[in-house]
Amino acid sequence: MNLMLYVSTVLIWGSTWIAIAWQLGPIPIEVSVLYRFALAALALFALLTVSGKFPRLPWAGQRYAALLGALLFSTNFLCFYHATLYIPSGLSAVIFASASIFNGLNLWLFEGKRPGLRWLQGSLLGLFGTLLLFWPVLADAQLGANGWKGLLFACAGTLCFSLGNLVSARGQRQGYHVLQMVPWGMVYGVALLLGWVTVLGQSLTLPTDPRYLAAMVYLAIFGSVIAFTAYLTLVGRIGASKAAYATVLFPLVALTLSTFYEGFVWQTVSIVGVVVSLIGNLVIFAPPVKAWRWPLSRAANGTCP
Repeated sequence: MNLMLYVSTVLIWGSTWIAIAWQLGPIPIEVSVLYRFALAALALFALLTVSGKFPRLPWAGQRYAALLGALLFSTNFLCFYHATLYIPSGLSAVIFASASIFNGLNLWLFEGKRPGLRWLQGSLLGLFGTLLLFWPVLADAQLGANGWKGLLFACAGTLCFSLGNLVSARGQRQGYHVLQMVPWGMVYGVALLLGWVTVLGQSLTLPTDPRYLAAMVYLAIFGSVIAFTAYLTLVGRIGASKAAYATVLFPLVALTLSTFYEGFVWQTVSIVGVVVSLIGNLVIFAPPVKAWRWPLSRAANGTCP
């Protein structure tokens, strides 16, 4: 069961990036993100209501949901959709996988939790690998400016995601469950997006392009409801640190799809960059060496259960 949940999370989240690319074009990005989370919110509320777990959130917890809506379910995705205008979707996924670096910085800035040496080592490796991966795009005279735009948008989106994680953690410490905050967070996100669309004077037209509609449904139902539920279930079963390895693996799925559908060209420096970036994430997520040796020492002493 755990393996099925893990594989589902990696494959779905790894494939959502190409679906984002398929949503670009017919209508403004802001409207596309609005449709995605409106549908996701309806689906999640329906799922929880049918299962007898309607997400009742006290007024004191609504502030956490509102912040989640602003950070995770609107601004975050607006940034990543805009990033995909300038760079292949697989590269956006690699940037997103560096969320652990932003998490460490934000915990240091907002909660005074100074990151350790392993985080610093992993972060430096991750940043170096990302630079190598982006180097062919940034060095190209024709793509360089757009490459920087895409990189900055993706970094901004990852920062919003990281701040959203911080808000979610604080809300949970106050006793509010994730499945209480997330559905209402999506509602707040939709409200903010609706306001932004109104300010921009954009019309709420729905394209009839089958690929656009399929991508919207896939992102809303699979990417925002099913994969999220699978990931939370996995966290409950095996712990957050082990479940987090999914964020290390799904960029490989995203880059593979980007190769076939977006014409992403692999160069030697790109391959080295991906490997170094993944190693950096593994350094951050992997348990200390003592944690690996401890079961072996117990087995040697005949105390292993």
